[in-house]
Amino acid sequence: MSWLIALMGLSVAATIAAGVWLEMKPRHVPPPRWLKGGVFGNLLVFGLAMAGFLYLGVQDVMAQEAAASGGSGISMAVGLALIGIGLPTGLAAIGAGIALGPVGAAALAVIAEKPEMFGRTLIYMGLAEGIAIYGLVMSILLLGKL
Repeated sequence: MSWLIALMGLSVAATIAAGVWLEMKPRHVPPPRWLKGGVFGNLLVFGLAMAGFLYLGVQDVMAQEAAASGGSGISMAVGLALIGIGLPTGLAAIGAGIALGPVGAAALAVIAEKPEMFGRTLIYMGLAEGIAIYGLVMSILLLGKL
């Protein structure tokens, strides 16, 4: 199992290092057609790699003896339930981030032209941010059911 953790940590470190390298030494911007293919290819490889890691990790965990766990009381079902409880918060935060991008850009444009519209733009930003709060509330409610 430690090799799996090391491999996942290495992939995260390589992604961060590539981002820092590209930020420090930017290249020319490729055409959008190439970017779409690159994003799709990265998502496909990432999805297949994570599915493979999950398959190999589950096989490794299932192969261990039950007595070796030490009786901690956390089973695979509880672990999967905890992952399911965390999903609403994570997905809601992603949705809020997607919503806040255009809303924030439009709010800044409006404030630049009419500073008296600041209060109204805060309301729209709060509505978009509310999506993440709803996800957090759902996770708290689900955690109470566990």
